[in-house]
Amino acid sequence: MTPPDTHRQMNGDARATEASILCLDHGDLHVFQDGPRDAPVLVLLHGSASSSRSWDALVPLLSTLHRVIRIDLPGHGRSAEPAGGDYAIPEQGRRIGMALDRLGVEDALVVGHSSGGYAATALAEQRPDLVTALALINTGPRMDAFIAPGPTAFDPARCPPTDEQIRRFASTGFRAGHQVPQELVDELRGMTYRAVSAAMQASTAYLTRRALPDRLAVLGKPLQVIFGDQDRRWRPSSAADYRVVPGATVELLPGAGHTPILEDPPRTAALLLPFAASHTARAPETG
Repeated sequence: MTPPDTHRQMNGDARATEASILCLDHGDLHVFQDGPRDAPVLVLLHGSASSSRSWDALVPLLSTLHRVIRIDLPGHGRSAEPAGGDYAIPEQGRRIGMALDRLGVEDALVVGHSSGGYAATALAEQRPDLVTALALINTGPRMDAFIAPGPTAFDPARCPPTDEQIRRFASTGFRAGHQVPQELVDELRGMTYRAVSAAMQASTAYLTRRALPDRLAVLGKPLQVIFGDQDRRWRPSSAADYRVVPGATVELLPGAGHTPILEDPPRTAALLLPFAASHTARAPETG
C-alpha cells in the first residue's frame, strides 16, 4: 500500500477521522477516512456543489462496522480543480479509482448521493474488480426526470454570492421548509463558479449520453436505490426506473427531500447498513 502523501490523524484511535491529500495526476484529491481500517470499505461520493462534509451526520452511523472513505470530487471541498478543466464523469471515475488504489482498497461498496451516483457508476464501469455493489441516494436516472429549478442560478458577475443567494440556490436540495445548513453555505461559497457549472454540465452530458438504469443493467452489480419522496430536483416517481436493473432494490423515504443524508441520517443508515452487510467483503482475521 502506498501511504497518503500527507495526512492528519485526530488522535490514536483507529476509528478517528483521518484527512489526507492524495497527489494525483491532473490535481490533488482530499480524502476523509473513518472507522476500523481493516473493516469492509464503504466509499461515499457527494453530489455537485457540495463536498464530503455533506456525509458528516451519517458517518458515525456507518463507521462502527466499516472503513468509511469520503472523497472530495475535483473542484469541490478541499480538492483541486482538475488540470485542463476536465470534469467529465468518466474522468472522475478514473481518478477515484486511482485514489482507492493509493489507499490500498481492493474492493468496496460505493455510495453516491445525487450526481455522486454518476461518478460511482463510472467507477463501476471502469473498475468492476473494485466495486462490489452500488447504492444511489436521490440520483436522477435520466434527464426527463429532472425538475427545472427556476431562477435560482448564480450570476457569475456577482460572485462570490451572498448567503441568501446560496440558500436560494441550494433550497431545492432539501424538502420544503428544511433549513440549508450554514456549513453547506460556507463550502459552496468557497467553490469557483467554473467548478459548480462545469461539474453540473458534466453530469448532464453523462446522463444524456446514456440513462443510468441502462448503464447499470449491464454491470451485474447489486444495486440499492434510496429516494426521498419529497425530492424537488428529480421526480420521485422516477426511482422506479431503476427496477429494470436485475435484482435492484428501490426504497422511498417518506417525508424526505433530495438530501436524506442530512435531512434524516438515521433512516438513511437503517437502509444502507443491511445492504452493506450483504454486499461487502469482510477482511480475513489474522492471528
